[in-house]
Amino acid sequence: MDKVFVPPIKIQGIKTKLVPFIHQNIVMDNNSVWIEPFMGSGVVGFNIEPHKAVFADTNPYIIEFYNQIKSGDITPQVVREFLEKEGKLLEHGDDEYYYTVRKRFNTEHRPLDFLFLNRACFNGMIRFNKDFEFNVPYGHKPHRFAKAYVTKIVNQVAHVSSLLKTHSWDFVCQSFEETIRMATKNDFVYCDPPYIGRHVDYYDSWDKSQESLLHEELVGSESNFMVSTWDHNDYRTNEYIFSVWNDCYKTTKEHFYHVGAKEKNRNPVIEALLTNYQPDRKSNRLLGEYHQISIFETAGNL
Repeated sequence: MDKVFVPPIKIQGIKTKLVPFIHQNIVMDNNSVWIEPFMGSGVVGFNIEPHKAVFADTNPYIIEFYNQIKSGDITPQVVREFLEKEGKLLEHGDDEYYYTVRKRFNTEHRPLDFLFLNRACFNGMIRFNKDFEFNVPYGHKPHRFAKAYVTKIVNQVAHVSSLLKTHSWDFVCQSFEETIRMATKNDFVYCDPPYIGRHVDYYDSWDKSQESLLHEELVGSESNFMVSTWDHNDYRTNEYIFSVWNDCYKTTKEHFYHVGAKEKNRNPVIEALLTNYQPDRKSNRLLGEYHQISIFETAGNL
């Protein structure tokens, strides 16, 4: 994979830098349907580019945004005109205008307002309160939508639009259980759920009962599956890998999350891929970038 395409909707924990690692360990053929119950940004599936795919999420605004690209209601030109117009209003109104758009979105739920907020809010986060209202504060960048930045977003939308013309992709708003149950034995299910044990307030909550239910649904399916999660950092270990996922194979890679601009704030985390099949150990050793272990082999030694 020479280049990773970044999608127009950003989200905390986006897997952009991990896409090659994930791609290397996927087992599916040309007839497999890619099933993604936690679409989020869509960065993994968009770069894998399966011919057929089901992208699902409980966040209706992400799903509606991509369905409107698919239907042609949102086009690159529409996005350019909208962001140029709203960007000028943000320059003059600054934080007051940002909160005007946020209030408008929470009332009318327009997909383009969602895109605007996602790109103008603090750290490009997606977060909702208990009433399912978008509540991320302003990023304090009144000149955010400069010409080059708008063009960058427009190009991202154009890339998705072109993919949708040549691929059979569906976007649905539904629970992960419903989505996994759509899979057949020839399909591949990729899951990137909220990271349990780390603070997450994405669109709905996530706890041990849901982590266990996800495991149950995946193991009960006939499909090959992969789950992205965290393994450990310098301070903690993800206990659920051994208490919930102890019947899976684990492949790991070090990854850095950036908080702030200073190098001292780079926090290394060991990311884990959990699968119900054993990826190719030989190819992993040749890459030399990450190692692979079976949970069965290591549970008693940690």
